[in-house]
Amino acid sequence: MMTDPIADMLTRVRNAINAGHDRVEFPASKVKAGICKVLKDEGYIRSFKIVAKAQNDISIKVLLKEDAIVGIKRVSKPGLRQYRGYNDISRVISGLGTAILSTSQGVISDREARKRKVGGEVLCNVW
Repeated sequence: MMTDPIADMLTRVRNAINAGHDRVEFPASKVKAGICKVLKDEGYIRSFKIVAKAQNDISIKVLLKEDAIVGIKRVSKPGLRQYRGYNDISRVISGLGTAILSTSQGVISDREARKRKVGGEVLCNVW
């Protein structure tokens, strides 16, 4: 049993980038799909697609951009959750990176959270 599926997703993406692959696939969930949507909107990936091979076998396929993601790091972990208000969200690499948050309004980027004035759990940082 996997204790942190989001960390597994981020590790698969990190490993695919380091190995020079142009695509990666991992098991699907709504939060992972939300993270992929933010990554696409922020320009870190080309596209993503949710693929159902069978009733219980649903996965997400991601097409990676070359040299778009330099680093990706999990912030909030199952043993230590990290919640921030919208004015307490730290900027990733002086605003060059993006923090991805899980809020009451869905999974959104740090810029969008500040704009909407909503805080939440900081899932990961991407730069």
